[in-house]
Amino acid sequence: MTQIAPPPRQAPPAPEEAARRKTQGPSVRTLVSPLALASTRGKALYWTVFGGVVLAFVLAFLFPVYWMASGAMKSPDELVQTPPTLVPESFSLTAYTDAWDLMQLPTHLWNTVVQAAGAWILQLVFCTAAAYALSKLKPAFGKIILGGILATLMVPAQALLVPKYLTIADLPLIHTSLLNDPLGIWLPAVANAFNLYLLKRFFDQIPRDVLEAAEIDGAGKLRTLWSILLPMSRPVLGVVSIFALVAVWQDFLWPLMVFSDTDKQPISVALVQLSQNIPLSVLIAAMVIASIPMVLMFLVFQRHIIAGISAGSTKG
Repeated sequence: MTQIAPPPRQAPPAPEEAARRKTQGPSVRTLVSPLALASTRGKALYWTVFGGVVLAFVLAFLFPVYWMASGAMKSPDELVQTPPTLVPESFSLTAYTDAWDLMQLPTHLWNTVVQAAGAWILQLVFCTAAAYALSKLKPAFGKIILGGILATLMVPAQALLVPKYLTIADLPLIHTSLLNDPLGIWLPAVANAFNLYLLKRFFDQIPRDVLEAAEIDGAGKLRTLWSILLPMSRPVLGVVSIFALVAVWQDFLWPLMVFSDTDKQPISVALVQLSQNIPLSVLIAAMVIASIPMVLMFLVFQRHIIAGISAGSTKG
């Protein structure tokens, strides 16, 4: 009977080779080999391609911003001339000052801030509480309730405009109208199924051991939410905050239906209502001013968005 010899054992790597593998980790294949990148020609080609890609992305994202900001500095004749000028012939900030005064931007910006802030606060409170209850408290028929909430995502937003308007115009039980009232924006914004599901999925990733440790220390359900879960949920709360604020800030059709009083309209509606007899440069300047708060908000919350990459990770 023939016996098959076992395969020869490989010699263990030398200590220097083992140390190199430990420090460098597993080898990774790339499009360009490290040997080619080590040469002068390879480095020059690499940095040329890298710089070109970065420049292309910068132009793609920042050029429209520059075009809008510089367009407000051009005269009305320069705006419509062909071919258009890349740099204004004479820089003037008159359009910005005219937009600030003629279009009553302080009033409409304040209206937008009030509506967006109220919707944001109420959405954080109620969506966080509902997500915590569905994720950690496990109420009766919780899965059915969650399924019903997620089913609302299948309904187009346009199909809900008429029922929402009829409800706001004559609020059930108390029979009062919320037209021309910020509550007409706040209350419909609270019922956001997507943000609720986003928060619930984050709470699901938090280990049960954390809550049990809080219970052993004597913390109740509300105390656990306030002192344990909310500090751990800053990344996802930052993302939800951006979704909530941007949704209200850029909405046009629903505020147009709710606010018939011009003095109470947000900036998105006022820009359209007051743009009939306004020069084009002034209208562009008003759009630039209206977009500044959203840019500042992103700069404030960008740290939380980046931190969301590692959201839910725990140290052992």
